[in-house]
Amino acid sequence: MARPAPSAPIPGEPLVELPLLEGRHTDAELTHSLLYPVDRRGGRAFWALVLLALAGVGYFLVSVVVTVLVGIGAWGNNIPVAWAFGIINFVWWIGIGHAGTLISAILLLLQQKWRSSINRIAETMTLFAVMMAAMFPLLHLGRPWFFYWLAPYPSTTRTWPQFRSALTWDMAAITTYFTVSFLFWYLGLLPDLASARDAARSPRKRWWYGLACLGWRGSARHWYHWRVGYLLLAGLATPLVVSVHTLVSFDFAISQLPGWHSTIFPPYFVAGAIFSGLAMVLTLLLPARRVLRLTHVVTMAHVDALCRLLLVTGSIVAYAYLHEHFIAWYSASTFERSIYHTFRTGPFAPIFWLTVFCNVLVPQLFWSRRLRRNLVVVWVAALLVNVGMWSERFVIIAVSLTRTQLPSAWAGYSPTWVDWGLLSGSISLFLLLFLVTVKVVPPVPISETKELQRQVDEAEAFLREVEATRGGGGAR
Repeated sequence: MARPAPSAPIPGEPLVELPLLEGRHTDAELTHSLLYPVDRRGGRAFWALVLLALAGVGYFLVSVVVTVLVGIGAWGNNIPVAWAFGIINFVWWIGIGHAGTLISAILLLLQQKWRSSINRIAETMTLFAVMMAAMFPLLHLGRPWFFYWLAPYPSTTRTWPQFRSALTWDMAAITTYFTVSFLFWYLGLLPDLASARDAARSPRKRWWYGLACLGWRGSARHWYHWRVGYLLLAGLATPLVVSVHTLVSFDFAISQLPGWHSTIFPPYFVAGAIFSGLAMVLTLLLPARRVLRLTHVVTMAHVDALCRLLLVTGSIVAYAYLHEHFIAWYSASTFERSIYHTFRTGPFAPIFWLTVFCNVLVPQLFWSRRLRRNLVVVWVAALLVNVGMWSERFVIIAVSLTRTQLPSAWAGYSPTWVDWGLLSGSISLFLLLFLVTVKVVPPVPISETKELQRQVDEAEAFLREVEATRGGGGAR
């Protein structure tokens, strides 16, 4: 049985009030507990979620088929609201994918040990969020089977992409981000896939995990090259946090539309992307730690740290909201003032104020230590932030397009069942892929958790030695 371990500081780490690991575990105990989600069949709750996700995926497939056969006219888009749910969902999903790079790459470079228990879930979330995001610009093309026209391939017709088009930039951003994120995720998996291979009872599983781990033997040479490659990919992935969503913000900032043509959009979008990604990590992490029996490695220290980051990024987003409304007023531009006045008092004002409530007021709860450690409050707050970030994109994209410089061209907007099917279906597909993945690969890195346990043990031994020395000195 594992014995409770005190909250001991790790050398090189700031003092924390909460332990990063609960209990003292041997390497064998950690391997067994972290492979539990892979070795055991899911319970009733797991299969109920899978069935619910499959139903949503069915709705999604119907919506995609209707979109391909009928065209974009099946959506609620009109003139002048040519961009709506398709681009809203794209920006929302690509933003969610940013937390994986933040937690995995940046915190790795900063040598923050608390990342080791949550980085796998964050990286998995990133991959599937980017996949969901990539679908919407392709569907918005109208003829998605010609998606390769966006790539600068050597065409015999000498028809090259329009490099001044934001669509081409989005393709470059998505493919680069997905490629680097996948390599980073897979490289981090290699030692754990080897552990799953060695612990597998079925010859078939042992063969598949052996193939996936690429012959990993755990030799000193393997560990050396693994660490070097992991750090190099972390350094390569870090600039993507800024560059990818900066490119996404250029979709709007390069236009002349009031409310879009603003230099604040790049940093504003980057902060909002990390904010929404952290909220999605908490939304997935809190149920997973309970259902997958990971409470001993995903502790309240990790939840507390994520809540603090959510508070910081939420405050940045709140400042951006205040700044853009102030600049619109300070510019003395009639069109700029009109669009922001429409946000606050127009027909879509409830969605704007919902955005303010979810993204500005809700994160302020985390100033309280007690609320940061209340799992129900944290999960509901994270869910509300996800809702708020989607409604923010709705206000920026759909509501801005309803009011152009020409009043005679003003129009309303209402989504169709196909729009709702694509949104809810993409969430269902994302959930289904996540559920399948946590049953195939360990959701928490085994090797990094073992290393963290050794550091905790060394720190405890050091503290005991210091206390013994002080006690001996006082006796003398």
